[in-house]
Amino acid sequence: MIDERAATDSGESIHVVHHERNPGCAFDLGWVEGARVNRSAVERRTETLTKRRTVKREWQAAWLLRAVQCMDLTTLSGDDTPGNVRRLCAKARSPVRDDLLAPLGVPRGALHVAAVCVYHAYVAEAVSALHGSGVPVAAVSTGFPAGLVPFDVKLREIEESVAAGAAEIDIVISRRLVLTGDWRGLHDEVRAFRRACGDAHMKTILATGELGTLTNVLRASLVCMMAGADFIKTSTGKEPVNATLPVSLVMVRAIREYGERTGAVVGFKPAGGIRTAKQALDWLILMKEELGGPWLTPERFRFGASSLLGDIERQLEHHVTGAYSAGFRHPMA
Repeated sequence: MIDERAATDSGESIHVVHHERNPGCAFDLGWVEGARVNRSAVERRTETLTKRRTVKREWQAAWLLRAVQCMDLTTLSGDDTPGNVRRLCAKARSPVRDDLLAPLGVPRGALHVAAVCVYHAYVAEAVSALHGSGVPVAAVSTGFPAGLVPFDVKLREIEESVAAGAAEIDIVISRRLVLTGDWRGLHDEVRAFRRACGDAHMKTILATGELGTLTNVLRASLVCMMAGADFIKTSTGKEPVNATLPVSLVMVRAIREYGERTGAVVGFKPAGGIRTAKQALDWLILMKEELGGPWLTPERFRFGASSLLGDIERQLEHHVTGAYSAGFRHPMA
């Protein structure tokens, strides 16, 4: 039986925590400019991180089911069609085959992903396809992926996605503000995006592969949280370098520091390049080690994923049957 207790290897229960949104705080330039990253220490920590903890057999199956629950199932391709989006939403409702869930003790219909993420043009289609499922729609916005559109267009795009039914908005920051050290400008931009989101939760994409240094990643993370980001997210998935463990470690430690100073909870979303079940386990271990069990929930942690689900389902079939299946048995979400 796979249950909530099986989601950690130490046996403690994990309960979904519905926390208040991050209200943000006053912009503190001294805090931002005083933030530094020791790259060598970060790389040493991430090198040993996944070697200190192993997850096997039924525990691994439980962690992989948790990864599915924390997944933002995503399609952000130029050749998206209404049919593709409806197919994605059907997979979001039932991400793992029933014949694999039954031996694990998971009731039919009990497992679904955290959200479906699409372009604005497909928000209404996805909302309709997910009606009654409990799965929200997330829309990428603000000129995704580069963010190089006029500011008023960015705000209008957010507002129109919310009006179309998006419950979550993934915004992209203007990278130039980080690269030129305009931290006040970044704070004001993200704060305006937060106001435009209204009741929709806001995930702030840093595009870390384009920020130059880990210190910039740390400072940008702090500024976005000060401005009211509900989640900070590594990447759009369109950069040459996307989610990496060193970048993720810097960001989750920024979340911890921000929480210690303000008492506010901020979520984390790695996106781009996470394609295998093994990689998913690495990120779950990172969250467990650095922030603890409460962050192993979709309220505080998400994967930005498209092809990841297929490999997780394949690993679950191996756990159930003892044999690996061909990849085509588990079609991409």
